[in-house]
Amino acid sequence: MLDSQDQAAELEMFRNEVRKLAQKEFAPLAQKIDEEDLMPDHVEGLLGDFGLMQIQVPEAYGGPGGSLTMTCVAKEEIARASFSISHLVGSSDFAVVLPLLHFGTEEQRQKYLPDVATGKICSAVAMTEPGTGSDVSGIKTTAHRDGDDWVINGQKTYITKGDKAKYFMIYARTSDGKGGDGISTFIVESGTPGLTIGKSPKKMGLRGIKSVDLFFDNLRVPAETLVGEEGKGFKNAMTCLNYNRPTVGASALGVAQGALDMALAYAKERVQFGKPIGHHQGIGFLLADMRIQIEAARALLYKVTAMADAGDTAQLAEMAAVAKAFCSDTAMKVTTDAVQVFGGAGYLVETGVERLMRDAKVTQIYEGTSQIQRIIISRAMMAD
Repeated sequence: MLDSQDQAAELEMFRNEVRKLAQKEFAPLAQKIDEEDLMPDHVEGLLGDFGLMQIQVPEAYGGPGGSLTMTCVAKEEIARASFSISHLVGSSDFAVVLPLLHFGTEEQRQKYLPDVATGKICSAVAMTEPGTGSDVSGIKTTAHRDGDDWVINGQKTYITKGDKAKYFMIYARTSDGKGGDGISTFIVESGTPGLTIGKSPKKMGLRGIKSVDLFFDNLRVPAETLVGEEGKGFKNAMTCLNYNRPTVGASALGVAQGALDMALAYAKERVQFGKPIGHHQGIGFLLADMRIQIEAARALLYKVTAMADAGDTAQLAEMAAVAKAFCSDTAMKVTTDAVQVFGGAGYLVETGVERLMRDAKVTQIYEGTSQIQRIIISRAMMAD
């Protein structure tokens, strides 16, 4: 068993390897992905070969057995190069890996996880609906039992990676209940009759990653596709979110670091009033504040991932919300300040820094808005 010093050294080695991959292979693609709203075909193959698409699949099922901390390191370093590509790291974790590990049967794990472990597939979470975003407990999609099958009807929206997912984790109401009671979870393969994949709208950022509508018209699935106990899907999803929200924070942190990298390089190069603008206090203080915020966010994020990896879950929901909110708010502030450092050039698409500001915004919205995180945090505080 590795001691803490050895673990830190291994993690730093892992970070350096991912950084090399990201800067060599992905950074040159970032602007093109944004402009064309298209993900190059070879990207998933590179991530899969490196063990990053399937990073949290345990070794027992053929995966690399990466920790939450490793997942966040990978997402941070890749988002530093390309926010969009970072969404393919652990691309089935929230949809398939975490629900099956925490709530699935061993038969389900044996059926799906080795497929995910190949690093060749994406999966998607089918939770959000046109009328239910933050209020997940209000979903209208239904599933009713018909003999040995479940029949699902309804619609989902903004389903990230839904265009290329092999597996969908569908949340549907199986009985009446108060709040989240009565919601169940089903794992469904793309191509199943009754499942239709719609178009993706053009987005402000996160280009190259599609967010599609899904339509269920008498989608019939066998009883063994039910994941976890019937009626406990909402509670199970909230548990999985505690492990997934830090990964959103990691991508946000990577975007912030990428923005600081660009701003600092420009501040050293751009000369005004006879010296590089970074030597003027107005710009120098902006850069310093960006550094302070990023370092604070990084320390907080990896405190939370260490807690989760150690199995210390007593305050995980609260602390995952703290990390997600702080990292995403930091990304928005840092990227906005980076555009300011560039001045007029920052408003130009060709410089690339405005892309980071657009990308940062969504981290304050998905996986629970910054306001929802503050509800979670304040309720936890008041319960003490």
